[in-house]
Amino acid sequence: MPGTHTVEKIGGTSMSRFGEIMDNVILGRRKPAELYHRIFVVSAYGGITNLLLENKKTGAPGVYGRFAAGDQGWTEALEEVRRRMIECNRSFAGIGLDQAAADGFVNERIDGIRDCLDDLQRIRSYGHFNQRDYLPPTRELLSAVGEAHSAWNSVLILRKRGVNARLVDLTGWRDTDITDLDSAIRRAFADVDVAHEMPIVTGYVKYDEGIMTRFDRGYSEITFSKIAVITGAREGIIHKEYHLSTGDPSVIGADKVQVIGNTNFDIADQLSDLDMEAIHSKASKEMELCNIPIRVKNAFDPEHPGTLIQRDYVSPEPRVEIICGRNDIDAIE
Repeated sequence: MPGTHTVEKIGGTSMSRFGEIMDNVILGRRKPAELYHRIFVVSAYGGITNLLLENKKTGAPGVYGRFAAGDQGWTEALEEVRRRMIECNRSFAGIGLDQAAADGFVNERIDGIRDCLDDLQRIRSYGHFNQRDYLPPTRELLSAVGEAHSAWNSVLILRKRGVNARLVDLTGWRDTDITDLDSAIRRAFADVDVAHEMPIVTGYVKYDEGIMTRFDRGYSEITFSKIAVITGAREGIIHKEYHLSTGDPSVIGADKVQVIGNTNFDIADQLSDLDMEAIHSKASKEMELCNIPIRVKNAFDPEHPGTLIQRDYVSPEPRVEIICGRNDIDAIE
């Protein structure tokens, strides 16, 4: 039997506009009692993961890329992350973010990462330690801090607005226990009361296989899906900065595309094969099996119902639903 709550994912570009996200998505016109029964999974602010790892589009190395290559510039790259995170903090001063608490969180995490990487650098100088053993956990460590930062800030801001927001930090910071993915999520939600609390959850989860190692940059959708399945959500909602449309409005033109109102998981799987970031194939599959529909909404058009992806939906007539593609594929079926 489906639950009474939703699990909702907010992407990095949208998180960078958190004031609008708060007004459009989280608070809106809701009465205090209507704020709950919703779990929010958040990504790092736009551009932060690129600085931590490598630029997703250009491949330019970030902290991880430099550290893995033995480039001493990783220390400067890490300080650039600190600077950008604190810059993000300043951008939210006007909506009530406690600057001292936000900066203290950033400094504690970045200082800890710097000390850890310093220690790893000393260890590898002895020549008896294989990069394959310590580079994957290093990538995991760096990936986690972006979501921890945005989730922490979101909780501080929402509490200032009278919301009983709760940080669910799945990054495992300084936690020596490592379990499987399902167990990590079950443990974190064991005492969460969605009827009276609003969980703000990191998109990154620390677990035994390594979520970045297993799923790379698509891991936040996996977290979103797993939480929906494990907690028995009524619906999963993905908030994007645009509608899921018949084509990319930035390429085709906003006046030439239409919002897709309904579709099914088969189409969602095909979109994921073409690197459509909203829907990871492994994320959608578990939700499909549990009959949990996914809704894709435009975070900046809150009154629009968006696109509902359901297991049993069949288009009334066969037709092309969406035009999309990848730069590295030249084929048509």
